[in-house]
Amino acid sequence: MKHISDNEKDTSRIAAALAEDLQPGNVLLLHGTLGMGKTVFARALIRALTNQHDIDVPSPTFTLVQLYDGLTCPIYHYDLYRIEHPDEIFELGWDDALADGITIVEWPDRLGPYKPPLSLDITLSNADNDPNKREILIEKNA
Repeated sequence: MKHISDNEKDTSRIAAALAEDLQPGNVLLLHGTLGMGKTVFARALIRALTNQHDIDVPSPTFTLVQLYDGLTCPIYHYDLYRIEHPDEIFELGWDDALADGITIVEWPDRLGPYKPPLSLDITLSNADNDPNKREILIEKNA
């Protein structure tokens, strides 16, 4: 499914709508270059899944993972930009995340062979040659 976002508010609305259909065990892989809005998308998902629209959702660039209490299950937000080897993911609670939570991953290419076979691939890219517009492509990876 393809969406066009004109601004961060649109991106947040698209993410919040997607959050309505998520359940424990879902893994969302956020693709896109720096500045495409991966963290904006993740922040909106987390706010919708916790029903706390003013919750502080920092990028986990330096902590690598942030854990939130969702309405139905834990929410794990990973930013793998700084990991050097895919095996490092297991030091960050990866098995727990897959077992009982909703998992959001920025820079999923760093997962290497540990990319879950069942996931949602969400790709954010520029749209219409406009630096402020985004194309958000959501695909089931099976």
